[in-house]
Amino acid sequence: MEVNKDSSTQNPENSAVLLRNIIPFSWRPSCIVNTANDIMRNIHGSNPVLESKPTVNNKNAPEVPLVPPAVGPSNNEKLNRRESTKSIKDKTQRNIIVNIVLVEAKGLPDVPDDGLSHGVYCKFRLGSHTCKSKSVLTTRYPQWKERFKLNGDSDQLLHISLWDKGKHKNFMGSCVLDLSNLEKERTHDIWQQLDENYGSLHLSITICILKQLESTSNPEYKVDDLRSKFAFYNVSTDLNLVGQLHVRVYGARGLKGKPSAYCTLELENEKIHTPKASYSAEPVWDKSYVFNIYDVTSTLEVKVLDSSINSLLNDFLGRVTIPLLRIKDGEMRWYALKDNNKRKGARGNCPRVRLELSLVWNPVTASLKLFRPKQVKYIAKEPKFDLALVYKNVKFIRDTFEFLYVINEYFKHLFEWEDREFSAAALIIWLIFWYYFEPWMGPLLTLALFPVVYIYDQEKCWDFTKTLATEEVVDTGTIDDLQNGDTITDKVKGLPEMTLTITHGIEYMVSVAERLYNLAAFKVPFLSFLAMVLLIFGSVILYILPFKYLMISLGLYKFFRKRINPQRVLNNDLLDFISRIPDHKMLKDWKELSVPEPQQPRISGSFGIKPTIPNAS
Repeated sequence: MEVNKDSSTQNPENSAVLLRNIIPFSWRPSCIVNTANDIMRNIHGSNPVLESKPTVNNKNAPEVPLVPPAVGPSNNEKLNRRESTKSIKDKTQRNIIVNIVLVEAKGLPDVPDDGLSHGVYCKFRLGSHTCKSKSVLTTRYPQWKERFKLNGDSDQLLHISLWDKGKHKNFMGSCVLDLSNLEKERTHDIWQQLDENYGSLHLSITICILKQLESTSNPEYKVDDLRSKFAFYNVSTDLNLVGQLHVRVYGARGLKGKPSAYCTLELENEKIHTPKASYSAEPVWDKSYVFNIYDVTSTLEVKVLDSSINSLLNDFLGRVTIPLLRIKDGEMRWYALKDNNKRKGARGNCPRVRLELSLVWNPVTASLKLFRPKQVKYIAKEPKFDLALVYKNVKFIRDTFEFLYVINEYFKHLFEWEDREFSAAALIIWLIFWYYFEPWMGPLLTLALFPVVYIYDQEKCWDFTKTLATEEVVDTGTIDDLQNGDTITDKVKGLPEMTLTITHGIEYMVSVAERLYNLAAFKVPFLSFLAMVLLIFGSVILYILPFKYLMISLGLYKFFRKRINPQRVLNNDLLDFISRIPDHKMLKDWKELSVPEPQQPRISGSFGIKPTIPNAS
């Protein structure tokens, strides 16, 4: 910028104002001030406006300021305010992390027919932070199921672009998602449309705060409004949403060492991080979170991790799995943390976490959802070949075959009339039973199994932990010892895959048998009572309507339900209900460890009231 020498000479004060606009006084160093004085001296000699020294003739005269004060807030003060606000905002954004789960896409353009293999991948950019997904086979409906983490930035616009990788990179579409419109510390399931109608992306986004801010406070929820919204008579709400879970994480005690601990709370496809606590074996978070419930048989998994530099390779401190149907509304209590296998306590001085859980749900909507397909987790562990599991399942099948063989031999002896009195009595009972049997008696006979199995289970009192400890482990050895040729090597390489398929089938049959047993043993009372109500209802229907008409109606429904609802997902209602029942493995995961403290009484107050936490023993 050029300075007009003539105008500056005529009016020195204009020169000072002009120089002040060029170089703000609030942040220029002394060297710039001296340089400015030299410039003005060269223009019109000694300038009394720029000189800070008093005049020689009048020693009592006050010093003239370097720059005349301006009326109101100056440009320098406004700049300082903007810089301060921007600094605070940047500091806040650095404490925020954005968790992104890239699930799938649909409606993408057709793959170029050039005879080459094509892969599609996705790029994310948030401010200066970028990440790239893996490349999957290019189709109109690709699936990634991949998780990403991006640090918060002052720019709240998430830029997403889709690319096809073949011989050359081809652009397939893009979109921009404004994160400022999304509520923090909540998981948002989003279908984002790509620009120019190139298709849409399925994303799950969660914005978490990593550091506790003093300005943040726990929100208060109106319990009466929630209970009215999810009341059993109110079935006009969203049929997919059956309730809400409110979790308040107070703190933990007895952790190993003095970690910078934080918690992750995961419910189906919703996962939230708590802020990081200070270095202590008794961290305090005191944060509240809200989860939407789409399946009342889901479980909440709370995991405590260490974020300190010394625990980068071993940051796990403990975990606990809490079934939603075992939650007492408004109860605050300590939950003992388990190890990674969920069988023993975690390392430390009886590590535990203090939670207050409040669950409000609609029993009618929740019951209807039990007969629909179960929600699939976006990020799931891939199954691995486990020889110990193969041995366990094969042993179970062998014991089952032996049991069936004994029963078969018993009936053979019964039908052979080896014991004439017993065989004659069995024949009379058989004839009378089928002579008076009606179809409506079938559900009642099944209903009679519930109290029998429950009484048998209470008397036997199986100890699953002891059974697990006594299981045998098979030494697999090495595959290299079996390599005696190419043919044998190929067979050995194909053995794990073939055995894994057989194991999954056997494991499914074992799991179904265990689930039916646990249903009759009231391991989950809500499901057991629901099954009993359905059996009674079935008996009433069979009593009123003839059996043959019911079977005709069932056949018509099975054949024409695809015509009625073309968008329905193929499923089996009975198997979907059975999938909600826990098997023995799930019951082991749910088994709670003892806590050396008295349980806290049930709290019926508002969610926002903070109860007093007694000291741990």
